[in-house]
Amino acid sequence: MREAENRLERFNSDRTRLLSEVERRVVARRVAESKAGGDASLEYVLNDVAYCEIRRLEASKSNGIERWRDLSRRLLGMSDDDKREEIRGLVRHYGKDVVGNFDPRVYKFATGIGPSLLGFLFSPTANIKEGMNTLRHLDARIHADGETEIARTCAERGTLIVTPTHSSNMDSPAIGLGLTRAGLPPTTYGAGKNLFSNPFISFFMRNLGAYRVDRRLKFELYKDVLKEYSTVLLEHGYHSLFFPGGTRCRSNIIEKNLKLGLLGTSVTAYKNSVREGAPHKRLYILPVTINYRLVLEAETLIDDYLAEVGKSRYIITDDEFSRVGRIVEFFRKILAHEGSVVVRFGRPLDPFGNDITDDGESIDRAGRIVDPASFVRGADGEVTDDDQRDAEYTRALGRRLAAAYPKLTVLHSTHLVARAVFDGICQNAGTRDIYRLLRAPSGHLEVPVPTVLAGIDRLRARLVENPAFGAEHPLHTAQSAADKLETGVHGLSTYHTRAAVLRASEMITVQDLKLLYYYQNRTAHIPAIPLGDRS
Repeated sequence: MREAENRLERFNSDRTRLLSEVERRVVARRVAESKAGGDASLEYVLNDVAYCEIRRLEASKSNGIERWRDLSRRLLGMSDDDKREEIRGLVRHYGKDVVGNFDPRVYKFATGIGPSLLGFLFSPTANIKEGMNTLRHLDARIHADGETEIARTCAERGTLIVTPTHSSNMDSPAIGLGLTRAGLPPTTYGAGKNLFSNPFISFFMRNLGAYRVDRRLKFELYKDVLKEYSTVLLEHGYHSLFFPGGTRCRSNIIEKNLKLGLLGTSVTAYKNSVREGAPHKRLYILPVTINYRLVLEAETLIDDYLAEVGKSRYIITDDEFSRVGRIVEFFRKILAHEGSVVVRFGRPLDPFGNDITDDGESIDRAGRIVDPASFVRGADGEVTDDDQRDAEYTRALGRRLAAAYPKLTVLHSTHLVARAVFDGICQNAGTRDIYRLLRAPSGHLEVPVPTVLAGIDRLRARLVENPAFGAEHPLHTAQSAADKLETGVHGLSTYHTRAAVLRASEMITVQDLKLLYYYQNRTAHIPAIPLGDRS
């Protein structure tokens, strides 16, 4: 595994060469497309940049708009050479804005001393002795399991593309620690540029391989730079991480409608390697779920999800993650519990969605070993460029990931309790429609404890019968339903600014229906039992 880690340690010395390659490819492709005619002229590319930036800056009332208005005015008088150099300058600028950094010293701190220091500083215990106990047992706070052995084999043989679910801005540090716990190498990864506004988290992100993705930039040239940067990283053997769901999932439902943009660079990178005579440079896609007992930004995310159609925000900049105090509370109250975060690794796939053997060979549906290079070669054995074919490969890969995520889901007591209580209030109200429930009188928001306990038992039995639905937390399978209820209610009532539920004697009362809905949504892939049939 040391060799796998060394790949990222050499990143800084490679950075200039990587950026030069990105610039060369993007400019050459745009010039070639311009010569081919159609809507891909250099003037069209530059006009798209200027138009999108003028609209963005006008809407945000930000500075810098004159630079793009000036470009728009100059376009008609520019020669082809001028346009090409303008594009080259833009690609170089955005490449430098995107590119990440890796500091081995920060990595050593973050994966060694750092977690222990955080565990001590953020310990909810009041005395040194108990604080030191939390420090010693911090490893128990983030639990990593699953197909880790075959993942390590693939990391040694080729390049990993880690593809986790995305629930929180805490996912990046969580998956980073999860990879370390699993004995897997660090990765490069794209992170929203807005996240770098948090000074504490951004220090680590800037120095641990994160590259900046500015989701405000909508023009095609910027997307070209991002995709080419990702492709070049993979071709040079840098393990990478993509969130196929795109931004954080607002609803907490396991992602199924994946955004495949950067994921498609896996096919392109492998095709380029085969063309260069290196088909042995294998790429492996590793599905992962990150499963939180409680989610830092749950209140903001569910409010945004339930907002009126067209009113939700694509980029949230003022949520709990933007406030250092809330992050401190996250560590103090959430990470104080054993196994508060479970990172579960699935079985790797090849870039075409094929399963693989334990030693990393691709196999078809019949279990026969296949050569992945054959998927990018034509009948004559030569590598062919076929955008439609490659897009279908990526869609097939996306379907395999979407199918894997529910099986890899780990349900905490907070999810089981939220689902059992939600089922109870739906039974009371005669509907599962969240908007109707929010408008309904408050009388239906109480559920007897025996009903909740029975609901928890039913859910646990269904998980055992249907492994495709996921599994309970591996450390807590021996808990009774009563213990599940106690720990679940405690979690749902003590962290967020408003309790989701409270228990009063033999009754569970819903205090914040939206928060309850958010946590029960983690079980949304488990079909509901028809109303009226609870036997």
